Amino acid sequence: MIVNSSHQLWIYDTTLRDGTQREGLSVSLEDKLRIARRLDELGIPFIEGGWPGANPKDVQLFWQLQEQPLKQAQIVPFCSTRRPNKSASSEPMLQAILAASTLWVTIFGKSWDLHVTEGLKTSLAENLEMIRDTIEYLRTQNRRVIYDAEHWFDGYKHNRDYALQTIKTAIAAGAEWLVLCDTNGGTLPHEVSQIVTDVIKSCPPGIQLGIHTHNDSDTAIANALAGVMAGVQMVQGTINGYGERCGNANLCSLIPNLQLKLGYNCIAPNQLSQLAQASRFVSEVVNLAPDDHAPFVGRSAFAHKGGIHVSAVQRNPLTYEHIEPEKIGNCRRIVISEQAGVSNVLMKARGFGIELDKNHPATREILQRLKELESQGYQFEAAEASFELLMREALQTRPSWFQVKGFQIHCDLGKILDTTKALATVKVAVNNEDIWEAAEGNGPVAALDAALRKALIKFYPQIETFELTDYKVRILNGHTGTSATTRAMVELGNGQQRWTTIGVSNNILEASYQAVVEGLEYGLLLHSQLNAEVG
Repeated sequence: MIVNSSHQLWIYDTTLRDGTQREGLSVSLEDKLRIARRLDELGIPFIEGGWPGANPKDVQLFWQLQEQPLKQAQIVPFCSTRRPNKSASSEPMLQAILAASTLWVTIFGKSWDLHVTEGLKTSLAENLEMIRDTIEYLRTQNRRVIYDAEHWFDGYKHNRDYALQTIKTAIAAGAEWLVLCDTNGGTLPHEVSQIVTDVIKSCPPGIQLGIHTHNDSDTAIANALAGVMAGVQMVQGTINGYGERCGNANLCSLIPNLQLKLGYNCIAPNQLSQLAQASRFVSEVVNLAPDDHAPFVGRSAFAHKGGIHVSAVQRNPLTYEHIEPEKIGNCRRIVISEQAGVSNVLMKARGFGIELDKNHPATREILQRLKELESQGYQFEAAEASFELLMREALQTRPSWFQVKGFQIHCDLGKILDTTKALATVKVAVNNEDIWEAAEGNGPVAALDAALRKALIKFYPQIETFELTDYKVRILNGHTGTSATTRAMVELGNGQQRWTTIGVSNNILEASYQAVVEGLEYGLLLHSQLNAEVG
């Protein structure tokens, strides 16, 4: 590791502004407040809250944070320079920025002459005056200024001298930070290195540079790292890389790369160990599924599937892991699949709290059963709850909570086809008592789930806390038409935990039934284990 322990890097998070510009992402005021407080706990020093002059939600965000300030982070409003041929002191949008009552403000201005003449429809000289006047005015109002040089790299490549004039103007006006923005995301790392180096040589000594990169060329993280290696001291990005078009530089990858591999100080080690949880928290708040394959923080980032890999990791994790997952709050996972070996089964058993020896007769039985089922279309790497039930069945420790003796499902097509109602009837045996129940639902799986719960809830009231949170179906061999094998997966949760179960059949309802029944069984197993621990 390169040691730069004396070098502090300042992390600037723009999830609440640039991140929310991602297509399909929408957040409420309460969502933004929750994210801001989580980032504050993570130790992020600068959090860009939004543009108060642009919408009421952002105005309210800054009001709320005046009443209940963050613990350590600086909340920062974002705004453009004043408009052409106006004065900064009479600019309404700057008054909204001042009303946010923050110590720091971020102002962006044009670096690319094309944007000045074609976008703003003004002269190059007037653009420089807009930068100067805006920053000087904010300084007279006792604000510290971060200046975002928008489209910096494109502007530099098109007209180097003018681009440099814009940031020299910002420095002279009193900006403390100059952030070089790859707004279109088209720059490559070697260009970033060259241009940042030239900026440092061309500007007065002691300037503080930042970098803001977009991922349109899939190089946002590489570009940010190149900027840091060339001398920038602030890195801007978003949690999970959220942002407009292809997104922004992902702080969940940048922070551990900078801190664990390059030796920079970004956040405290105990805060770094919260990174994976913070990533998942933000994805839940913005209602986007977490990326299981995201580097560092993804569920699969330290997952091992091949038997040879698993055996090696057991001996020394460094064989197939580039860092210790615990340092960023993640964990090692042993994935069960048709590629599994005995090592996978044994490590998985330990993860379930099951003591299993490689010489136990059940070990080979589990492995053989696993491979047989996966050849039929089961996929246990994504349905670990079903695999634990399979393992317990082989060991004869699988509880028998209930037995489904039969079910029927009837569907009525409404006048509007998307309002299909289904009626499910089930016959369930509990403690040698047969129970018949029926329930309706929006579709056959919802109806079946409701009927099973109705039959079981008087015996197992905890089922009321189980929520079916996801349902997926995949056709495995579509060329066989309506007799194709179907894989159904359901995810359930109880407010604290989530688990996934699986069913496979050439009948979609049968596959769904298998998954739903195992989902309820596994929830009951978790509940009994919790009661045993409490007892």
